[in-house]
Amino acid sequence: TLIHEMAHLLAFETYGRTIKPHGLEWKHTFTKMMLPFLRPEIFPNELLPYLARHFKNPTASSDTDPHLANAMKKFDIGREAVTLIHELPNGSLFRIRGGRVFQKIGLKVKRYACIEVTTGRMFLFNANAEVEPIHG
Repeated sequence: TLIHEMAHLLAFETYGRTIKPHGLEWKHTFTKMMLPFLRPEIFPNELLPYLARHFKNPTASSDTDPHLANAMKKFDIGREAVTLIHELPNGSLFRIRGGRVFQKIGLKVKRYACIEVTTGRMFLFNANAEVEPIHG
């Protein structure tokens, strides 16, 4: 997060304040700043291929890269097992934090279309959204 934010500052100073916050200039700056840290002394060997892939075209959040996010979650300490929406079969009911209930419809490009049960409204969820399956 620190390097992400520092990349904003450096990109703005280098390219001017009119650039897009997560545009090409920021991506180039962020990647350049992260490269020295992509080493086995800093990150576990298991994560390095995912990080290398991510930094070919970094996104605003590592959570939007489902492969990297899944790899990183394996290193969460003291965290109970969670269910991710991509693990549920289509048609499943699930609850999100806050109590709202949805039914998973299916994949739409990169996100999952789901219907909120009480309103019938469609929502799109990131593949790594943490959900609580409702059985029965």
